[in-house]
Amino acid sequence: MPAMWDVVKPFRRHPRLRGDDPKGAFRELSDGVAHASRCPASRQGVLRRTLLPENSRKASLWVPIVAVWYKVTGLPPGLPANLPPLRDVLARHEIRASKALGQNFLLDLNLTRKIARAGGLLDGKTVLEVGAGPGGLTRALLAEGAGHVIAVERDRRCLAALEELAAVVPGRLTVVEADALALDEYGLVPRPSRIIANLPYNISAPLLFKWLDRLALFERLILMFQKEVAQRITARAGGKAYGRLSVMVQWRCQASALFDVPPRAFTPAPKVTSTVIALSPRPAPLAPANAEVLEAVVAAAFGQRRKMLRGSLKQISPDPVRLLAAAGLEPTLRAENLSVEQFCALARAYGRMNS
Repeated sequence: MPAMWDVVKPFRRHPRLRGDDPKGAFRELSDGVAHASRCPASRQGVLRRTLLPENSRKASLWVPIVAVWYKVTGLPPGLPANLPPLRDVLARHEIRASKALGQNFLLDLNLTRKIARAGGLLDGKTVLEVGAGPGGLTRALLAEGAGHVIAVERDRRCLAALEELAAVVPGRLTVVEADALALDEYGLVPRPSRIIANLPYNISAPLLFKWLDRLALFERLILMFQKEVAQRITARAGGKAYGRLSVMVQWRCQASALFDVPPRAFTPAPKVTSTVIALSPRPAPLAPANAEVLEAVVAAAFGQRRKMLRGSLKQISPDPVRLLAAAGLEPTLRAENLSVEQFCALARAYGRMNS
């Protein structure tokens, strides 16, 4: 069993633990824990047996321990320093990335911590992570102080590794075996929560469109996509990457690209670069429009993006020139020339003409 001081190493930057007697300060903390939990065990034993996986029976003590930890240190609990390397976890559970599931594992702790920090201050926050895999990003979220991480994974090979991690941080990690596309987030996460995830490439766009209809649940989304998809999400009108995804996301969210992740950062290395993006839901959509009508108009406009709108909109209107005039738009414009607000004006005009 590791020394108790190993448990507190992630918090040694705190002033109380950086003084002349940091171990004494930690002993004061464990005294408070023993008192709050009304446990007759020794002051060191309470914390050691509760935080380490050997003591799954003591999980009920976690709530008073968290409360005292906040009060004494001002910091959220992190992770014990004795966790095995992720590569050892992969080998022990015989986990190999599955192409069918779109898996590429992130094992670099510095990189996963960078992604977790992009989510802002996580102290006490609930974070939804989809495609948790063996727990690389999950570890980083917990280390950055997330109060509760809900890790969704459908690959049963990874579930045992995640459950092992959950045993180390009682009450802070919930492992959910599910298909993320079929998941009911309304019954799973409190409001407001955050999503921070390295999304499986093969379902990233469908997941994003699903979450666009559930933005009331989330205050921030930090998501990793293939760079090409990320460029489409964040593109502005007039560019080649601007399209249906750009309009529908930016109508409801402020979107920005944060940083690229090279292929060599993954195991196995994909053939493309990835990009982490931030989505901040708007208090209200950028401009008034019916979501279903806007989706239909945008899909038609970009369905034949090389054509002028007077041609591409024939799919949804017998008189596209009249429709465009009602929206105050020139019929010779192409879809990529319209801003999100102009698409909303076009959707409102379409709704009026078909009501």
